[in-house]
Amino acid sequence: MSTASVTSRPGAVLADLLPASRTRDIALVVGGAALTGIAAQLTVPVPGSPVPVSGQTFAALLVGTALGARRGFLSLALYAVVGMAGMPWFAEGASGYAMPSFGYILGMLLAATVVGALARRGADRSVLRTAGAMVAGSVIIYAVGVPYLALATGMTMGQAVSAGLVPFLIGDALKAALAMGALPTAWKLIGRRG
Repeated sequence: MSTASVTSRPGAVLADLLPASRTRDIALVVGGAALTGIAAQLTVPVPGSPVPVSGQTFAALLVGTALGARRGFLSLALYAVVGMAGMPWFAEGASGYAMPSFGYILGMLLAATVVGALARRGADRSVLRTAGAMVAGSVIIYAVGVPYLALATGMTMGQAVSAGLVPFLIGDALKAALAMGALPTAWKLIGRRG
């Protein structure tokens, strides 16, 4: 199958450009989990918050978008399970599930699935549609992560929003801008090669 036919086929995500096989899918799932784990180590502590700014949310959204809903879900599920089992690859080298920021990881699992489904509908093909997908993914991450943070720490919802949402909005806007440039550009480059 040529690249040109894949790029014009509705429902394709970037990962579908590789020759289809079970080995490909396993490598993509493991690679997505590893990318998320590596990106999680890029952290900046936030004063007054138990949640650092990290690259893991950006990686989770890119993994979901590039791999599609099923592989994105499996990749983030592998990331979560291996981290809960003791692999120190959550933000700041953490592992386990007894941490206030674990809700964000659960949110990333759902967000990767949703943005993957949106990508299958072409949400990664233009700047504006990519922006919409990244916003939707971020909303899902916070919708799970912030209430979990409140429950895990005894914060009120207002305190959890102040500590677990507000300090991250500028960084999330920058991450979305990177995705808005990278994903549509990748499709354009592939289209030119095809």
